[in-house]
Amino acid sequence: MTGERVRALVVEDEPEARRMLRDFLAEASWVELVGEAMNGREAVARIDRLKPGLVILDVRLPELSGLEVLERIRHQPEVVFATAYDRYAVAAFELGALDYLVKPFGRERFRGMLQRLRRRLALDPDAPPSPERARSALGDAPLRRLFARTGDRIVPIPVTAIRRVQARGDYAEVHAPGGPYLLHLSLAELAARLDPERFVQVHRSHIVNLDSVSLLRPYDDRRLLIVLANGEEIVASRSASEALRKQVR
Repeated sequence: MTGERVRALVVEDEPEARRMLRDFLAEASWVELVGEAMNGREAVARIDRLKPGLVILDVRLPELSGLEVLERIRHQPEVVFATAYDRYAVAAFELGALDYLVKPFGRERFRGMLQRLRRRLALDPDAPPSPERARSALGDAPLRRLFARTGDRIVPIPVTAIRRVQARGDYAEVHAPGGPYLLHLSLAELAARLDPERFVQVHRSHIVNLDSVSLLRPYDDRRLLIVLANGEEIVASRSASEALRKQVR
């Protein structure tokens, strides 16, 4: 894909937004606009027929949502979401390393997105297709991996490698090899997507991977001290301590 022009399809129900995207894409000599779709059903048909390398996809569409489009297509293009809902967009990026455009966006933001996409295609051509990452990031099943920004890089983090997650203000700090990594998601948002059989919230500010626990011992009359395999220690809340005692009985 990186040695030739990338074929692009725009999926957007607003005529003025489609006109703007056509205008922005015309500036990129390495991108060829091959079609447009105005609703989700059109999008599925045209993605599978035209087989674009890049789809700019509105999240909210008539007939099918952007995520439903990705669930139905057979072809697997790179996807950039366009959305008016910032929290949705942040979740899409942080959990799936997907680029997004928050409406209203301008020419400079669009250029930056294309530059990042081009670099990623050159550096990591064997990455999982973005529809697969989007379904994982925005669906309901427990996550298998998530992604974090470190400078100009995007780092994949296998969920099995996470030792613990700690709240840092409004955000979640993931502790794993090479980390810690700060995600622009709340602890509660991330907790909702982790496997509850493996990850347990042991305090309002801490989630622990039970596979990383070395031992539990009393901290006081009601609370347990959790010792991780790397020596880190966390004091569980009273309610979490009681739940942990029930699990090990």
